[in-house]
Amino acid sequence: MTWTDALVALFLLVGLLGIVLPILPGSLLIAGTLLTWAALTGGAAWGWFAAAVAVLAIGTTLQYVVPGRRLKTAGVPNQTLLLGALVGFVGFFVIPFVGLFVGFVLGVYTAEVSRLGREAARPSTVAALKAVALSIAIEASFAVVAVSIWVVAAFRL
Repeated sequence: MTWTDALVALFLLVGLLGIVLPILPGSLLIAGTLLTWAALTGGAAWGWFAAAVAVLAIGTTLQYVVPGRRLKTAGVPNQTLLLGALVGFVGFFVIPFVGLFVGFVLGVYTAEVSRLGREAARPSTVAALKAVALSIAIEASFAVVAVSIWVVAAFRL
């Protein structure tokens, strides 16, 4: 293993952590790291890079489509999700690390309380939390597959 491979592995690990802890854009960092690795390695590395980026693209698409459909089925409107995202964005800066999650939940709950009342807001909030967890799980799963593609490539090249 070369120094380049060790640095790539470190950045890929940071990218994976960025998916779970929303400090860095995890999948984007992974794709950028793999692009740099392919450019430095050259040759067959470009094929491995293309395969890994294709996996990341599929995962990114599914991370929005699948939870979105579940939320529509649960009857959570887009305005509620937008308010949750906005309050989550503010929460990210107010409470480091967990503020995004806390803000999202607070925003969704507040929107649903104003729309449906206190009793009916809980199922919508729970559905939104499950959708966020599913989205993170989908992105993380596909990112692990993309990183695994690099691991195989690094040992084969």
